Amino acid sequence: MIVEISEHIVALESMKKYPQALYALGNQDLLNRPKVSIVGTRRPSDYTRYFTHNLAKALAQRGVCVVSGAAMGVDAIAHHGAGVENTIAVVANSLDVRYPAINRELIKGIEQHGLMLSQFPATFKATPWSFVVRNELVVALGEVLIVTEADEKSGSMRSVEFARKMGKEIYVLPQRLDESLGTNKLLADGLAKPIYDIEAFANRYGVSPQNDGMEKDAFFYFCQSSPTLDDAIAKFGERVYEAELEGLISIENGLVRLV
Repeated sequence: MIVEISEHIVALESMKKYPQALYALGNQDLLNRPKVSIVGTRRPSDYTRYFTHNLAKALAQRGVCVVSGAAMGVDAIAHHGAGVENTIAVVANSLDVRYPAINRELIKGIEQHGLMLSQFPATFKATPWSFVVRNELVVALGEVLIVTEADEKSGSMRSVEFARKMGKEIYVLPQRLDESLGTNKLLADGLAKPIYDIEAFANRYGVSPQNDGMEKDAFFYFCQSSPTLDDAIAKFGERVYEAELEGLISIENGLVRLV
């Protein structure tokens, strides 16, 4: 069911103007997860496809929610890589319209297991200006912005402008000299940082647990920080020992770690 979000979202205070209305369809708990925004061209190279998917997957394994715009190309790959249950899709139309049609099944999956967001009321169809509005919201939700491939004059570079105004770090994939001229220029101008190692980058957000079935809840995120056993018991009680018996965590030298 489509609902209007009433809770204040601190991350959106970085926008030029806080949204007058924000509509949601799906799991709003994802708004409480660590979030990273991934955007890029609608026509990515095979190289970009492969590494965008792997990057989104690596982040999701660590409990990070991937935010993108449900468009063709990099957006759709990022959503698929993270898994629909680990992604937020922000769209330039109302939530009763599934657009673009080519991503209809992906959008259905996010509606059921992830989260769809829009600033537009029922029956609103996407316009050139509404994509700009969408882009600002995508950038605002993420802790950082990753642009995996982009031309110099593209919507993704407009997202970069938003990120710079918001003071967010910008990351890009290293590309060949004759490809992705937009991201290459960001590197040349010192406005973005390259991601040379996906696992190392994703490790900034914690470890990838061996048990893929572990619920990404408050206990999961708490354990990502390698807390002391005393702190873990004080906060979660018997659940600490239950998780150890289930092989979800280990307790070493007085510290709790995901395994």
